[in-house]
Amino acid sequence: MKNRSLFNPIHWFSVLLGFVRDIYLFVRRHFESSIRLQLILTFVFCLLAALLVRSLTVPLFANANQYPVIDYTNGVHEIDNRARSILDRIGHEYEEARQAASRSAGSSAVPPAAAPEKKVTAIINDYSQSYPNLKILVLDLDGLVLFKSPSATENRVDLHGIIRNAMDVRINDRRYQNQEYSSFYPIDLNERKAYLVVSGMPSPNIVYMKGGSSPMPNLLAIVVFIFLFFWITKHKMKYIEELARGLREISKGNLNYRVAARSRDELGSLATSINLMTAELQLTLEEERRAEQTKTELITNVSHDLRTPLTLIMGYLRLLKDKNYESEAQADTYLNIAYSKSEKLKSLIDDLFEYTKLSSKGDTLKLDAVYMNELLEQLLEEMVSYAEDNELNLVRAFPPEKLKVNVDADKMIRVFDNLLTNAVKYSRKPGTVKVLLFREADHVLVRISNNGTPLPQEDLDRLFDRFYRVDASRSSETGGSGLGLAIAKSIIDYHGGDIWAESEGDEIRFWVKLKLAG
Repeated sequence: MKNRSLFNPIHWFSVLLGFVRDIYLFVRRHFESSIRLQLILTFVFCLLAALLVRSLTVPLFANANQYPVIDYTNGVHEIDNRARSILDRIGHEYEEARQAASRSAGSSAVPPAAAPEKKVTAIINDYSQSYPNLKILVLDLDGLVLFKSPSATENRVDLHGIIRNAMDVRINDRRYQNQEYSSFYPIDLNERKAYLVVSGMPSPNIVYMKGGSSPMPNLLAIVVFIFLFFWITKHKMKYIEELARGLREISKGNLNYRVAARSRDELGSLATSINLMTAELQLTLEEERRAEQTKTELITNVSHDLRTPLTLIMGYLRLLKDKNYESEAQADTYLNIAYSKSEKLKSLIDDLFEYTKLSSKGDTLKLDAVYMNELLEQLLEEMVSYAEDNELNLVRAFPPEKLKVNVDADKMIRVFDNLLTNAVKYSRKPGTVKVLLFREADHVLVRISNNGTPLPQEDLDRLFDRFYRVDASRSSETGGSGLGLAIAKSIIDYHGGDIWAESEGDEIRFWVKLKLAG
């Protein structure tokens, strides 16, 4: 069965068809993805089309540059043909006449010469009557005329000149010269050597000569090549112009403009790159605008948050300086208030300094192996009294497994201290703050949740921005510095982790994700 398939033409045809299909798909895939290959194939196609047009139009313009000339070639051949005919007839009939004369005189007698010579004369006269323009001569080796046509008057001729004239015409084609032509052939007359000379003026003919090839086929080939190349590449050129218009539009500041990716070649890749560049530039500008806005907010918030305690400090110090108090107890009160505001001011400055170092990666992490269970247990114990003062219960759910991470313990304590403090501060009272710890693959997750005012997604997205407060009316006196969550995010980012917030109903959840230690 296998050997039968080797001789099956349908099998081989299907194999050949599959091979051709694979080659077609391969060429098409590379053709569509390479503008260089497209240009090469376009050039080759246009060149072949131009050569085809040239080959088809060359015969059409072959007679365009012809000009008439007088040609004597046919006349010369005609004289030569007449000379051959006379030569053949004389040779044949002269021999017959000689043999007939020999038979009539007897085998022992010498045949008379009169009868053959009369035959030669008759032949020459016959041709002279048929062709009166020809002069026929039969010469001996010395140029003496033995027989001649009636129109000939010579008795002796220059045999050397006749031979030279005949040879010159044979060697050099004198088709354009109007001169007498002589055809020269040797002949035997009864063992007598002689020459047949037939002379005459060759008859002229009008012939058309080619004056060189016409330039029109080449011009048409060039025109066809340019037209086809322009027509085939027209769409690519329009696409390039479209990309150029898109770049000009983008350069004017219209970053919402996008160019269409109409091909899979380098131009399509260029269009995709332009769109990606525009999107990235738009994102960068938006980030710069947000950064500028944040910078403005930073300056405003810092100015406000620093000015408020500083104003109070300066006010109470002025009272103490001017001794504007009624008793030493009142002076101590003023001094304690000024000191408290100074601590508040220092705390704000420390937060700013800490956030700046973390944002610029200017701080060095002191990584240690820390069990997340124990770290959270310690923080929750310290937070119990603060939560009870705010009528809140702390509920925890930790796995029995010890979850170890490599972190900077001091900075990680600050993260969860900020999150717990924030949860207690903004929880609905009385209420509950829940702390969950669990493992997910090779990561540890911590969730701190409380019940409070539901937050829209816009606020959730900006909770970790510096100086952002959900309630814009809050100040450092009522809502903290606005840097706590921003510092927490910077610390987590610095550790290669992730932190985010969710809101479901009135439950607010903060998540921290860190990689487990190996």
